[in-house]
Amino acid sequence: MAEQAPSGFKDLLNKMMSRRWYITAMVLGGFMVIIGGIFAAITLQTPMAAAWKELLMLLLGAFIGSYGKIIDYWFSDTDKDKMLVQKMDEEDGVTLGSVNDIKESNKPVAPTIPDAFVQGAAAASKLAVVENLQNFELEKDQQEHEQEMEKLEFEHHAHRQCEHVWGDADGDGHMECQNCGLLQEEYKG
Repeated sequence: MAEQAPSGFKDLLNKMMSRRWYITAMVLGGFMVIIGGIFAAITLQTPMAAAWKELLMLLLGAFIGSYGKIIDYWFSDTDKDKMLVQKMDEEDGVTLGSVNDIKESNKPVAPTIPDAFVQGAAAASKLAVVENLQNFELEKDQQEHEQEMEKLEFEHHAHRQCEHVWGDADGDGHMECQNCGLLQEEYKG
């Protein structure tokens, strides 16, 4: 009798992969059907009750979450998968690695908050400081402008109400009003 090579882990891995393919196909197929239905409803301008729209959006959100998990699964490299492949290799008699190679210390340390986010937050903070300073300067300029306008308006109003009495009290050769101080050359009344 011919000796048959053990295939326990190989069969297990094949079954796991086929199940994962089926689940992936079902979720992606359901997602595509929902998107196609939404597109058809929009194209045909189908009237729909608000409650059904909310239900459809909830369903779409759930499928988007599932879609994200599928992407994480297919593009992440997990220790469990490495161990299964290693066991399958050992069963074949060829060892490409060791379970000890999959230690936590060998994994690169990922920061809790990515550097790009920290740099963006620092830039936003600096921008906020500059913007607050600009707003403060703008408010200060506006207040000064308003005060100057009030002063001019008061002076103009005071000159209009004055019964001008012209004279050269300071001896400079210019006639000015003895009540309000307006120069006679500037008076247009």
